[in-house]
Amino acid sequence: MRKTIEFSMLLSGLLFAGTAVAGPFAPAAGQPGSTAIHMDDPSIVSWATGYQDYRPGPGVAAAWQTPEKALGKAVGDSYDIVTLGDKGTITLTFDGYLYNGDGYDFAIFENSFSDTFLELAFVEVSSNGTDFFRFDSYSFTPSLVGGFGSVDPTNIDGLAGKYRQGWGTPFDLELLAGFDGLDINHVQYVRLVDIKGDGSEFDNWPAEYGGPHPIYDPFPTSGSPGFDLDAVGVMHLSPVPEPETYAMLLAGLGLIGFVSRRRQNA
Repeated sequence: MRKTIEFSMLLSGLLFAGTAVAGPFAPAAGQPGSTAIHMDDPSIVSWATGYQDYRPGPGVAAAWQTPEKALGKAVGDSYDIVTLGDKGTITLTFDGYLYNGDGYDFAIFENSFSDTFLELAFVEVSSNGTDFFRFDSYSFTPSLVGGFGSVDPTNIDGLAGKYRQGWGTPFDLELLAGFDGLDINHVQYVRLVDIKGDGSEFDNWPAEYGGPHPIYDPFPTSGSPGFDLDAVGVMHLSPVPEPETYAMLLAGLGLIGFVSRRRQNA
């Protein structure tokens, strides 16, 4: 069964928060209780090595349309990024298969220069490159924030871009367990979909608790509008066997089958 957030705990957090700028979710990088993963964290064992289907939204300047900058280790500055633009997308690939290990399985790095100028994106994964499955997301930002506005990170969860540059937003594949068409131990693709922050897109907060909520982030912006991807780091990766090793494995399996048949016919 698909795991969901304990809504009673979140609602209790909202009651204690008391204001719209103190939500129930993890705080900014470096603060107690934050889930942010630093780009030098030793739990990261690999980084995205390829991309496909980069489709920038309108208004992205040519200087920011370089998807190769999303490959390899996070740089942690404002410039070594690829911009998605409003509702733009990109799919990242890896030298192996992401799998559901203990704790978080991968982290996404954006280039925010502060803890509150947060440009957000939906996160989706796929085992076959055709069927993509989106992580649930939650947004309690109460209203439009404008092009230079602020988003309190304690008001958002399940969205890439929650943390400032150099710090990744982590994701756990266990949250997507139980979907037909997705093998959470054999994920080959991670897709990011920019959120147009004008409130026209919605989170997954349940209707019985007043949801869904419109999602707000800095809007409108120009030049490098929307989500700016620095990198995708991986904590749990199964390497793809080298061609020679794969051939040896197949040959070994064939030999085992041959011996087994000989024994059965003896």
